[in-house]
Amino acid sequence: MGPRVAASQGSYSRVLSGTVGLHKFGMTTTEVKAVHAEAKVQEGAEEEEEEDDDQGGAAEGQGDATTSNGGTANKKKKKKKKKAKSAGTGSAPSETSAAGEECDVEHASGDNDNDAEEDGDGAITAEDAIKKKKKKKKKGVKGASGVSGAVPGQLHPATGVPGKKAPGRGVSGFTDSYIRYGQTEPPTIPVASLFAEGHFPKGEIQPHPGDMNTFRITSEEKRAAERLEADLYDKVRSASEVHRQVRKYAQSFIEPGIKLIDMCERLENKNRELIQEAGLERGVGFPTGCSLNHVAAHYTPNAGDETVLQYGDVMKVDFGCQIEGRIIDSAFTVSFDPTYDNLLEAVREATDTGIRTAGIDVRLCDVGEAIQETMESYEVTIDGTTYPVKSIRNLNGHSIGPYEIHAGKSVPIVKGGDATKMEEGEFYAIETFGSTGRAFVQEDLECSHYMKAFEAPHVPLRMASAKRLLSHIDRTFKTLAFCRRWLERPDGGSAFIHGQKGKQEKYLGALKNLCDVGIVVPYPPLVDIKGSYVAQYEHTILLRPTCKEVLSRGDDF
Repeated sequence: MGPRVAASQGSYSRVLSGTVGLHKFGMTTTEVKAVHAEAKVQEGAEEEEEEDDDQGGAAEGQGDATTSNGGTANKKKKKKKKKAKSAGTGSAPSETSAAGEECDVEHASGDNDNDAEEDGDGAITAEDAIKKKKKKKKKGVKGASGVSGAVPGQLHPATGVPGKKAPGRGVSGFTDSYIRYGQTEPPTIPVASLFAEGHFPKGEIQPHPGDMNTFRITSEEKRAAERLEADLYDKVRSASEVHRQVRKYAQSFIEPGIKLIDMCERLENKNRELIQEAGLERGVGFPTGCSLNHVAAHYTPNAGDETVLQYGDVMKVDFGCQIEGRIIDSAFTVSFDPTYDNLLEAVREATDTGIRTAGIDVRLCDVGEAIQETMESYEVTIDGTTYPVKSIRNLNGHSIGPYEIHAGKSVPIVKGGDATKMEEGEFYAIETFGSTGRAFVQEDLECSHYMKAFEAPHVPLRMASAKRLLSHIDRTFKTLAFCRRWLERPDGGSAFIHGQKGKQEKYLGALKNLCDVGIVVPYPPLVDIKGSYVAQYEHTILLRPTCKEVLSRGDDF
């Protein structure tokens, strides 16, 4: 309360001193009292000043006593301040101090917006007007937000009031933007229920590059081909909308101090809820990746992993949704330290460049060259040392097929790649990785990701436990990726299929046996050198006959 008292006395003394001069311009004592009382209210005092019955002398005497800090006036003020403190009705010290300082500056600058012609009258009126304006502005912002995490001055497009912003960096937009569709906050309504007619929001539409593709926009034949695929488009758009809403929800709670295993389970449970998990028909596309710093990909915590997200971490959040095997694969990077902003921007821009370059009849190597050119035009300074941002040369984007996350074609992120062309109707995950290290990754750390080989060999299994585990994998995941955490869940990875009786016990030996014979493929974490930082951004695109649709695009990235 000390700073507040100091600010109040200084500003209040100036106002009282100004009231002395009001008599000189013909103001009556009643008018002086009104100005006097208004000044007290604006300074946060809750009780009215007792006025002397003697007109004129009382106001001047009180003003002089306050200005000279007389003993009687000071005692009176102390008593009133004690009462105000006990009542708890005063303004916050920081707000009062800030208001007082702002008024001091405005008063000293001689800014007078009123019509008063005299200095004394004008100074008081201008100061009061400034205080009123400031208080109204503060009150308006406080009343308008009404949402935890609201940012003043940034209006939510659906509600017209400030929306919630993600605590981390690397994404934009509002974390509760899904309420425009009637979704709750946090989201609890399955996405299919929000769009009862079965038509879901389209992704970002871009033209196919090149003069050879300009005819596609107006071609009636190509439009007819798209109408035949309307059901497929609705499925992938539905999965894309689930991905957008789930990642928005995740962005709202990802902050330093959260355990990665808690974050992943919370995100995956919301994914299952919004997509209405139904085994192989609908569900999670693959385990949630949350690779930190020099770890580029394929890390998710196993049971017992107590890793906690720190302020200085750079985390890649990579997860998927699938409907009837059509997988939406999208990833973003979260950091909290602005030091890494250039790294994140480089990778985000490189991904967007790759998306713009991709299209029907475009060579994969041309996409990689464009990505590398954009990526390596950036640099980042960390602890006083400047590092070039480099594309990780042995990581790629990929085509996506039904129940097959890696469908055969690879999209390089450096020049000199495959000259194979992209084709009409294909799905691609355009993903880029930028590193401050060697820009070359290798397998390391404990494995958590696994996937049954799409063309698994027919191998006789002698271990009964391996046979049981393979049967569980076939029923629950088929050729979709899974992780050890899911096998250890009570539902074994799918409540729709197993209820609460799907948990796998003592399965590690059986899992190793399946990996050894080539039926299941392990995907250990991919890491760059320690001390380096890697960022990732990824979108799923569809090469439609008439245009290119960025299915997973949102207002966050």
